[in-house]
Formats: sequence, structure tokens, C-alpha cells
Amino acid sequence: MTSHLPTLFVSHGAPTLAIEPGLLGPKLTALGLSLPRPTAVLVVSPHWTTPAIQVGTAVAPDTIHDFSGFGPALQRLQYPAAGHPALARRTLDLLNASGWPAAANERRGLDHGVWVPLMHLYPQCDVPVFQVSLPMPLDGNAAWALGQALAPLADEGVLIMGSGSLTHNLSELDFASSGAADYAVEFSAWIRSAAMSGDGERLRSALSLAPHARRAHSTAEHFWPLLVAAGAAQPMGPVSVIDAGVTYGVLSMDAFVFGAAAPS
Repeated sequence: MTSHLPTLFVSHGAPTLAIEPGLLGPKLTALGLSLPRPTAVLVVSPHWTTPAIQVGTAVAPDTIHDFSGFGPALQRLQYPAAGHPALARRTLDLLNASGWPAAANERRGLDHGVWVPLMHLYPQCDVPVFQVSLPMPLDGNAAWALGQALAPLADEGVLIMGSGSLTHNLSELDFASSGAADYAVEFSAWIRSAAMSGDGERLRSALSLAPHARRAHSTAEHFWPLLVAAGAAQPMGPVSVIDAGVTYGVLSMDAFVFGAAAPS
């Protein structure tokens, strides 16, 4: 019998996380070893947005290098995990039954919001992966409802992962910084408090209520995967935080585990 799996939100940071693991990489590897072995990983990433939901059904999804300016080492990296067409089609059925019109995409590969964190979570590339696009536009309630539509998969061997960024203001990146901007720390602490207290209403309204929300997320697509992951957790708690600090001055790298304790 398949055990109920928790859901995850991971801040994937810059593509360089793949080769510069920082604080987060080893903690993701420890988390992957501590979790029940999933049949597949379903990832919602802000780097695949569509007007209506699409689900990747490729048997062997390509590794998409959807970035530039980071040097040839990253461009050479591959994450050759298999897809899982059967579970992808089960996901399509769930979404359509829940009022989310969704279509299969047999050609789409895995963008860097998927494979970069998975290089640490499952470095052997031995767990099948498929992707669900992020429909846009969204709001907090809709992102949560999307997670709820996916929730049954957690009882069917699927690890549901939202990949985004707890803070995401690229206009303020400082590649030489070893510190953390106050606003990024304060926004992250507010989100952490809301999540760990199980306050879904606060989380859904975070971009209106949280301090510095507009500065932390000038656009919201990197925040919505957090709400998808939280909405997919049945129930949301217990919630544990993987504290991974702040990179480049403003990118909070925290990750959240909904429904299980993260390894210390």
C-alpha cells in the first residue's frame, strides 16, 4: 500500500544552484533520503506558464536549458529522468474533473525550475518526473485550489512539488553580496510564521498582507507554486521549514515540507 506523501515547496534560486549547492543542496539530498520513495515527482514551475493547464506526458523528457549567461558548464548538464505518462494522464483526469481544463503535451521537457532542485533531491535521476504548467493569470485562492485538485495524487505515490522562490526581485540581485536585505528577511519570516501556524487564509492573501510583498514579488509567478504545494497538502500541517538562507542579497532559498518533518 502506498503511503501518503507530503508536498514540497522549493526555492530553486538561480540555475547555478545545480553546481553551487550552497546551504539548500545538501538539505534537499537529505530530504530525498528521508522521504518515502515516490513513484513519480510532479513539479509545478513558474518557468512553464500557459493560458490553460498542460501536463507533460513525455516518456523521456528533455532537459531544457532555458537560461543564458551562466557559462557552458550549466548548458552541458542533463537530468535524464524518465517521465511517467500513466500518472500524467491520471493528473489530466483529476484536473478536468475538478474544473481545470487541461491538455497533454507530449513534447515538453523539464525546465530549470524542475531539474535544478531535483539534481539535489534525487541526484541519481532515478525517480520519474513530469511537469504541470502554471496557468496564468492566477490569484492566491486559485493557486490553492489548483493544489487541492492535485491532492489525491499524494495517496497514489506522487510527490507534489512547487518550485519557485520565496522572494524574487531580480532587479535587486547583488552577485557580490554575502548578506541579506532586510525586506527579504522580513517577508520570509512572515511567510514562515503563516505556514507553520497552518494559516492558509493568511498564505493565500500574503501578497496583499505580508510586509514588503510588492518588493519581494514584483510579479507573482514564483510565489504561486508555494500555494499550490500548500493547497495540495491534506491537511497542511505539520509544516517544517528548510532554512537555506538568502543568496545574492535578496533571494530567500527557504523550502517547506507540508505534512511531514524535514530532516534536521
